[in-house]
Amino acid sequence: MITAALDPWRWQAHPEVWFVVGSLVALGWYAARVIGPKVVPEGEPVVTRRQKGFFVAGLVTLWVAADWPVHDIAEDYLYSLHMIQHTLLAYVAPPLFLLATPTWLARLIIGEGRLWRWVKVLTVPVIAAVLFNAVVIFTHWPTVVNFSVSNGIVHYLVHVLVVASAFLMWTPVCGPFPELRMSLPGQMIYLFAMSIVPTVPAAWLTLGGTIIYSAYDDPQRLWGISALADQQMAGLIMKLGGSAYLWGIITVMFFQWAARHERAERTGRALSEREVLTWDQVEAQFDEHPAPSEPPVTPNGR
Repeated sequence: MITAALDPWRWQAHPEVWFVVGSLVALGWYAARVIGPKVVPEGEPVVTRRQKGFFVAGLVTLWVAADWPVHDIAEDYLYSLHMIQHTLLAYVAPPLFLLATPTWLARLIIGEGRLWRWVKVLTVPVIAAVLFNAVVIFTHWPTVVNFSVSNGIVHYLVHVLVVASAFLMWTPVCGPFPELRMSLPGQMIYLFAMSIVPTVPAAWLTLGGTIIYSAYDDPQRLWGISALADQQMAGLIMKLGGSAYLWGIITVMFFQWAARHERAERTGRALSEREVLTWDQVEAQFDEHPAPSEPPVTPNGR
């Protein structure tokens, strides 16, 4: 595993990562340039500038997490960096890609058949939460960690499992299907619940006095970081990168929710919680299609 002959800064090629990132770029370009203009009504944007930004951010996050040097150091040297890698793959990249996906494209990909029925079932908040947290626990099981870091194919499949479960978990919050999203208060409660489970393995890693993952227990340590200190850092990263990160999102959501209700009260507009869910989309439509001006009133009232 970790030997003195290994150099963490020796460049390693990962063509499988380049293929995935390159394919996403090509598919995104084709969808926006070729398919979109054919299916999106004239006058409506195929993709917004914000969606383009989310897409680029998602690609960069995925590339950084899966390619050299993060992947190689995380797999061969430091479990703490491995935790950062999983945090990026589970909590950062999936919501960015979901926010980047236009509704028309998501409906075109999923369709209305069996796949759509499965998506509706698997993204029910309770089911999505159970699946995601089961994957979190499974991927931190010592047997799985020790085996996956020594087997490239298994490690790749573990990453696929993490990303897939994360897409299901984030869909009720920021997915491209409005009907599958929860209300904003529901999203806040949901994300708070999602922040609880990661604290269990995080505490286990941070407070444990023994080495849990033998694959990372090697006498040749990178930068002089002991295996136990590396493990404890991984636990702190999991807690901060998982729980605190979600709490930060909840805080932003709360202020958005409060601001929208305050705005609705000032304008005298009734605003349901379901409507709060897509109010940003409503605002965008108002900007693109301003309300018609009032007809002039003549002195006789006609």
